[in-house]
Amino acid sequence: MRNSKETLIRPVGAPESVSRPIVTPLSTAVAFASSTPDELDAQYEGREQGFTYAREGHPNATVLAQRIDALEGGTGGIVTSSGMSAVFAALAGTLSAGDHVIGGDQLYGRSLRLMNEDLPRFGIETSLADPTDAAAFAKAIQPNTKAVLIEVVSNPTLRVADMEGIAALCGARGLTLMVDNTFTTPRGYLPLENGADIVIHSVTKLLAGHSDVTLGYVAAKDPAIQKKIYDFAVTTGMTASPFDCWLAERGLATFDLRFERAQSNAKALADHLAALPGVKRVLYPTRADHPDNARAEALLNGQGCNMVSFEIAGGRAAANALARAAEGIAFAPTLGDVGTTLSHAASSSHRALTPEAREALGMSEGFFRVSVGLEDSAALNQIFTQAVQAAAAV
Repeated sequence: MRNSKETLIRPVGAPESVSRPIVTPLSTAVAFASSTPDELDAQYEGREQGFTYAREGHPNATVLAQRIDALEGGTGGIVTSSGMSAVFAALAGTLSAGDHVIGGDQLYGRSLRLMNEDLPRFGIETSLADPTDAAAFAKAIQPNTKAVLIEVVSNPTLRVADMEGIAALCGARGLTLMVDNTFTTPRGYLPLENGADIVIHSVTKLLAGHSDVTLGYVAAKDPAIQKKIYDFAVTTGMTASPFDCWLAERGLATFDLRFERAQSNAKALADHLAALPGVKRVLYPTRADHPDNARAEALLNGQGCNMVSFEIAGGRAAANALARAAEGIAFAPTLGDVGTTLSHAASSSHRALTPEAREALGMSEGFFRVSVGLEDSAALNQIFTQAVQAAAAV
């Protein structure tokens, strides 16, 4: 590194070497030394490339952001401390008190809380609409509407948004379209190439892929909007851990391989669950019985991705029995790990909603979401057979 001068307290600088590491070095430095005030000015003014203070950016975050930029077809994206911090940076960094934003009514639970409780506290008005119906979003537009926030495939109901209709609506009405692409990933859909203005990820999930990092990512098409998001993230301290960034970059090296295996397992599990007595319904985008199957096939180019949701008969007792009997599967509120995880919306992601609100969205006590991993497919199917049988016996 250029600025590797020794100091009194650290008298040994970086060793000289004609060779270089074949992996990205981990940089845990909080501050980066410049030679002069002029040199520091040049960095802040963009005339020189460099790092100053880790909250404003560090090498590992930059490398990871550029890797995800390449996947999403964006430039200048930033990595944040979590998926929710990326969502909040996109909204709070671009909206002001008095503005109005429309969100999908089947967003991730914490995104729903942000829409229903937190943004209104800051004077930002919010509404929710059915993301499968562009006309519902058109009806929700107000004179002060500035933005729309949707997920391509909703979490955990796996409904597929009318991306074409909503993108056209936003373009015609001058609204900023923000798309959370966590579920679908760049392998399934590219928002920026299909009318979105901002793309968001929880890097924690399938991109990093090992349940050992907590990170987010957000990128805007317009550099001026990206600068607003960056400034808000820096000011509010949404700093991504260098070690988490390093781990996530390593995880990206196997992303394509993991995606293919997990998707194959998910399709097989969805078909298997659908044939089991005691399973009321199965949701997987490329199954013919999915309510948005035609849209999914067109939008996702046949990529069903790695998430499966299903519903069993019975209440909480049956749900408890299923979770206990699914031995070898982690019952945990996450997704995208190399190992399959099972989650229950009523007790985790959407617990803040009333039972009536969850029922309206199709999330009963018997509703489960499965993030399918890389295990042997036959072994997975057998575990879920036993679990469903245990629930039916309650």
